[in-house]
Amino acid sequence: MRAALELGYRVIDTAEMYGDGGAEEVVGEAVQQALRDGTCRREELVVVSKVLPHHASAQGTVEACERSVRRLRLDWIDLYLLHWPGPHPVAQTIAGFDRLLARGLIRHWGVSNFDARAMTRLLALPGAQACAINQVCYSLQERGVEFDLGPWQAQRGMPLMAYCPLGQGALASDARLADLAQRAGMSPARLALAWAMRGGSVMAIPKAASEDHLRDNLAAADCQLDAPTLAALDAIFPPPRVARPLAVV
Repeated sequence: MRAALELGYRVIDTAEMYGDGGAEEVVGEAVQQALRDGTCRREELVVVSKVLPHHASAQGTVEACERSVRRLRLDWIDLYLLHWPGPHPVAQTIAGFDRLLARGLIRHWGVSNFDARAMTRLLALPGAQACAINQVCYSLQERGVEFDLGPWQAQRGMPLMAYCPLGQGALASDARLADLAQRAGMSPARLALAWAMRGGSVMAIPKAASEDHLRDNLAAADCQLDAPTLAALDAIFPPPRVARPLAVV
């Protein structure tokens, strides 16, 4: 975490589910150290966390966020997401988000793992126009969102945040990408990430297990893929021709 912040990463994605709150505690410790030594300023950071669906009643959302803020050792969470649709009506979750916004405990809210149908139902609810983002599984291996969800969000100016953009690491060692990546002068992982972010409306949040991975991932943000490379990737990983169920990891 400290290495990422020192390299220039400014978006940190976590959730109350990860490590049963332990991941938030690690993020909080790293951020506090970075703030103390001047690596970054709080206003530069976008800290993302998520409420578990079974906590996401109006009051439960507030209480879950309060716990997350304490574990993160922050005054606010920049982007707070409903982790996936669950047992509580989403209208109740929005009511909780509204209370958190009013108290200044969150700056923005959004959702995760919502398909096109769920997003349509969501935006029909009062107050749902404030939804800032939808975080979904999206990679060369999982392109289903391109058929419906991606265009739907693009039409509404709503960004898409891609988790598992490296296919849980599989794309970093995919033999089909290796030759193409070499010709493009980059690693397979960097190529896969550059592809995911190619249109400017997708933010990719890859996992990294070493400082070398951090550096390689960060470099993908500056890569521009030419038309032949994009066509070659489409041939290896064809875009969807019919609607598919939303991939969830």
